[in-house]
Amino acid sequence: MLVVASAHSADWRAESLPQYDQLFRQTNGWVGADGDFAVALTNGLTLWLFSDTFVGEVRDGHRLHTTMVNNSAAWQQGVDPANTRIEFFHGQSADGKPAALITPADGKGWFWLFDGVMVQGKLFLFLEQIERTDQKSVLGFRETGTWLGEVSNPLAPPTQWQVTQTKIPFARFAAGANRLFGSALLATNGFIYIFGTREQKAAGKMMILARAPETDLANFAAWQFRTRDGWSTNADDAADLCGGMANEFSVSWLPALQRYVLICTENGLSAKIVARTATEPWGNWSAATVVYRCPEMAWDKRIFCYAAKAHPMLSPATDELIVTYAANSYELAQVVNDARLYWPQFVRVKFPATNARRH
Repeated sequence: MLVVASAHSADWRAESLPQYDQLFRQTNGWVGADGDFAVALTNGLTLWLFSDTFVGEVRDGHRLHTTMVNNSAAWQQGVDPANTRIEFFHGQSADGKPAALITPADGKGWFWLFDGVMVQGKLFLFLEQIERTDQKSVLGFRETGTWLGEVSNPLAPPTQWQVTQTKIPFARFAAGANRLFGSALLATNGFIYIFGTREQKAAGKMMILARAPETDLANFAAWQFRTRDGWSTNADDAADLCGGMANEFSVSWLPALQRYVLICTENGLSAKIVARTATEPWGNWSAATVVYRCPEMAWDKRIFCYAAKAHPMLSPATDELIVTYAANSYELAQVVNDARLYWPQFVRVKFPATNARRH
């Protein structure tokens, strides 16, 4: 669906990318997931990080003989869909059945994979620890912690990774007041900027931000937190930078715009994908502009869309971002029986360079 919208007096244009969608439409093995974070590794290799994942078959538009595992990964070589190769990875249990790629070291619940970054030959992953609260609801879960995974051999196949897990002390999960980090990562100016959210009852999700020297990401004593006008070593001082956020989003530098661009699903669950812009990673962020409306929510009232984010390493031009989102259902049976759902859905969001030169 094409949307033309105003952002700083310039036109954003968005269109679906079916040729990219088809790269992920497998019929055997990995047959759908959400999460959909992408990390640039090396030599044009992109790592995809997925959360809940179907392993099985797709036949005649239905998923068959499926197992759901809590996370998986893929390698993508190249950015042109015409000659791009994708290879998928998930774990395996002792009896040979599909399993999650990474499991919590403390044995509690499971991990959903958030954003990651390559720093000095190591891969750092943000791991959201989850536990089930309601077996009957697709939303019957809660976050219980956030861990930093340090992969010492990131160029090995993900099934061979050596991962050290360290619990992040700044996350908070309590009734009506959650704080998490790892929603988006940005490496620039010698720092890793670690975006997250704060959620308080009736206030919705707000963006918060930490940073660490890129040489010291795993040293939590080196983390600083963005206040309204500076940085603090106290996580409680982190300011709310903008609202209407989702747990998963992206912040990317767009050269043609000469601004940072925030992409997220409006308020977490919505047909609307929105963009904000800023001259610094912490803002001030512009008002949200709708850049795309996901068509799947018009198909059926049970369907919802979420997890929109950009993947700048895939963009072939300086005036565009390649964005993904997920389409899911409140009824698991619908996702199994309608294989149009629950894949990375690709969108190109373009900022016309002719307009960029006027700003």
